[in-house]
Amino acid sequence: MAPMGIRLSPLGMAVFCLLGLGVLYHLYSGFLAGRFAFFMLSEPAAGGPETPHGSAPGGAVDLRELLAVSVLAAVRGGEEVKRVREGNVLNAKAKGKTREGAEEQLTTGDLLSNRRMFYLLKGAFPAVQINSEERVDTADQETVSWDHSIPEDIKQKIQPKEVPAESVTVWIDPLDATQEYTEDLRQYVTTMVCVAVNGKPVIGVIHKPFSSYTAWAMVDGGSNVKARSSYNEKTPRIIVSRSHAGKVEQVARQTFGNKTAIIPAGGAGYKVLALLDVPEENQEEADVYIHVTYIKKWDICAGNAVLRALGGHMTTLTGEEISYTGSDGNEGGLIASINMNHKALIEKLPDLEKTSHK
Repeated sequence: MAPMGIRLSPLGMAVFCLLGLGVLYHLYSGFLAGRFAFFMLSEPAAGGPETPHGSAPGGAVDLRELLAVSVLAAVRGGEEVKRVREGNVLNAKAKGKTREGAEEQLTTGDLLSNRRMFYLLKGAFPAVQINSEERVDTADQETVSWDHSIPEDIKQKIQPKEVPAESVTVWIDPLDATQEYTEDLRQYVTTMVCVAVNGKPVIGVIHKPFSSYTAWAMVDGGSNVKARSSYNEKTPRIIVSRSHAGKVEQVARQTFGNKTAIIPAGGAGYKVLALLDVPEENQEEADVYIHVTYIKKWDICAGNAVLRALGGHMTTLTGEEISYTGSDGNEGGLIASINMNHKALIEKLPDLEKTSHK
C-alpha cells in the first residue's frame, strides 16, 4: 500500500518500469559485447596463423623447450646415421677438399640425418635461424613433428627461460667424423646440436648413435654429464685430430716433457667427451683438446656449450672467445680444457697458434 496521501499513477508505474528495463538492457548488452571482444582477441581468426609452440608473443623462444627438441633432433638424426651404416648403403663421395688438401666425404647418412634434424627443429621453432653442415634441399622437405613433451630429467634440472628469437642461432652437425664413419670407426661418430644466444653457446647436445649415449648441458641451467674428478696439468694427455698428431706432438713434448701422451682421435664431439666423465667403455680420456687448423663452427659449438656449462673453456689458441655468429668457420684453432688453468695452458703452447692459419 502507498503511503498516506500519495497516489501511484498506472502511467507513471509503466514509465518507471520501462526506464528500469532500459538500464538493465544497457548494462547487460555491454557485458556481452565485452565478453565477445575478449573471445575474439583470445582466439586466432579462422584460417589465420597461430603462434608456434615454443614461440611466445613478441617472438620469444623458451630455451628449455629448445633443449628438449635439440636432444630429440640429435637422437633422430643418429637413428638415420646408424641405419645407413648398418645397412652398408653409405654411397660415399667426395664433396670437396679441406684447406690441408684432404678430401671431405659425404654419405647418405650425412644427408638423411641432416634432413631429419633440420626439419624437426625448423618445424618446432620456425622463427629461429638454423645453420647446418649440409645443404638443405627444399625439394626434399620432410614433415617431422614434435609432440611438445619435455623429458623428465630436463624438467627436473632446467627452468623455463625465454629469449628473443632473433638472438638465437642453432648449429647442426648431422654426422661428425664422416671420414671415420666411412672407415667403420663407429666410436668416433656423433650427431650434435648447439644453441647460441647473441653468439655465445648456451645449449649443447652430443649424441653417440652407435651406443645411444647422449650428453646435454645448458649454461646457467644444468646438465646430465659432469667433469671427471681429476686432471693432469703437468703432463696432460692431449687429444687431437688423427691428421694433426705429428704437429702437436713435438711442441707438446717440448713443453710438458716426453711423458706427455698424444691421443689421435676422430670427431670434435668425441674429443670433447674425452674431457668429461662419460660412462662408455670405448671412450678415451684426455686432459686437453687441441685443434691447430681452421675448423667449422658446427663441429665445435655443441662441445663449447657443454664445457661452458660445466665451468670449462674452449677458446682459440690465443685465448679468444669464439663467436657463433657471422661466418661458419673459426680461423684460430682451438684449445679446450676443464678444471685446469686454461690461461696457463695457452701461455705454455705459444707456437701452436702459428700453424692454425696454414
